[in-house]
Order: sequence, then structure tokens, then C-alpha cells
Amino acid sequence: MAWTQLVPDLLGVFFFAVSGSLLAQRRSFDIVGSLLLGTCVGLGGGILRDVILDVGVPRAFDSPVYLVPPVVAAVVVYFFAHVVQRFHDVLLTFDAAGMALFSVTGTLVALDAGMNHAAASILGVVTAVGGGVIRDVVANDVPQIFRARGLYAIPALIGAGLTALTSWLDWFGLVAAWAVAVLVFALRMVSLRYRWEAPPAAR
Repeated sequence: MAWTQLVPDLLGVFFFAVSGSLLAQRRSFDIVGSLLLGTCVGLGGGILRDVILDVGVPRAFDSPVYLVPPVVAAVVVYFFAHVVQRFHDVLLTFDAAGMALFSVTGTLVALDAGMNHAAASILGVVTAVGGGVIRDVVANDVPQIFRARGLYAIPALIGAGLTALTSWLDWFGLVAAWAVAVLVFALRMVSLRYRWEAPPAAR
């Protein structure tokens, strides 16, 4: 994997892992529980994507570097949780950052594996939201994707769709990747701020 794709992928793992370790701290887990929950959320979406793609050993296990961000996240939360928890919705902020990056990198991995652009977009969403769902279920919490407050899957779908579209148009590059990730992050945070909601399942 090129470093231009590896760096945002590892950042996404780190941001998601921090959200997992922060939730572990709120649930009064020990340091081992923090590390395990951070690892689940940081690597879960990517592992699920790689299993669906049937590309062999998931890259989270094939490349040891992917195990570094969850360890760093657990250490950071251990020493600085009392500081960052002062800020409102800090867990959701890290979660949004991880989701934004994974909506891009997950789609790119699927495209590199030979998936068509529509299927790659779907796998981008799976990568973006899968880890968060695993985190909340393991911690006995309601998954963010099912909560009324804020948009969750929709920003991920927009990010994955834009990544696939710009790739199809041959416009995709480093600037486009970061622009899409920033857009997804901003949309998620604004939806939380103003309590935007997706339409209900039925009228």
C-alpha cells in the first residue's frame, strides 16, 4: 500500500481506537479492556471489509504496523483521559474523524481489489461504520448508527460515493482524498451540532 493511502488509514485506526478507549474509560474498564476495545473499533471495519473482499489475511493482521495505533491510543487515553473528557462530545469527535478517513480509504481498498465503483462505495461505508458498531455493541451501548441524534451512515455514504466518483472520473488524488474526508467529518459534526436526523423508517 502506498504511503499516501497508508497514512490516512493508520490515522483512521488511531482516531477510532481513541474513541474505543475513551468509551472503555467511561465504562471503568481496565487498561487491557481499553486496549481491546480500541483495537476492536480501530481494526474491526477494515477486517470486515477484507473478509468480504476475500483477499486472504486481513491487512490488519498481515501488517503489524496496524497494531501500533490502538496501543498508542490506549496509552494516550490512560494518561490524558481526564483532560480530553472535559471537552464536550470528544468521543464523537474522534469517532467522526475515524469514520471520515475510513469512508475514503475503505473505498480505495475495495477499488484496488477490483470491485466496481458501486460495490466499492458500499464497502467504504462498511469500513467506516463497522468498527463503531462493534465498539458500541461490545460496550453494551446503542450503536451510533441507530441513534436519532445526528447523521452517521449518510456522511459515510457521501464520502465513499465521492471517492468512487472522483476515481471513476480520474480526478482522484491526495488533495481530493483529504477534501472528501474533511467534508465527511464536517457533515457529521454539523449534524450533531444541529441535531439533524435521517427520515424515519415510516411516516
